[in-house]
Amino acid sequence: MNIGLKDISIRTELKPGDIGHVVKLHGLLYSREYNYGIHFESYVAGGLHEFYKNFDNTKDGVWVCEYRQEIIGFLLLAHRENNSAQLRYFIMVPEFRGIGLGKRLMGLFMQFLKDKKYQSAYLRTTSELPAAASLYKRHGFILTEEFPSDTFGKPVIEQRYDLQLKY
Repeated sequence: MNIGLKDISIRTELKPGDIGHVVKLHGLLYSREYNYGIHFESYVAGGLHEFYKNFDNTKDGVWVCEYRQEIIGFLLLAHRENNSAQLRYFIMVPEFRGIGLGKRLMGLFMQFLKDKKYQSAYLRTTSELPAAASLYKRHGFILTEEFPSDTFGKPVIEQRYDLQLKY
């Protein structure tokens, strides 16, 4: 496949079917690539429901990447207390990795943080995702916490990364 960024559209609103598709994408990819169980898919479903229930278009952001009307990537920014934001559900279909789409999404996320004048941001991930961690670190996120967890249907080391913004 010879696909470039020019072939991918990124929209910033949710449409019917998106939440279910993103939950399914997480369930399938993380099961296949990391052996995560249905616990993880349920966790994602709950988090996306919470995001939608509390959605505020002046504070929250969503980026839905599509190729030929099919979702191939996703990222959201959820507002939190104390002028903080959380990065969640960053996912990319394997065939679309390595073309700069992740970097582009992180750029859009960072610009949104600045435009909305957030003071900080954080994300949670696992130690099994070093490529993702590398991308987060390049944008200034710092590992602040690690702890064992079985939330995803198998033992993992969960991690928290934080970012402090200065204007």
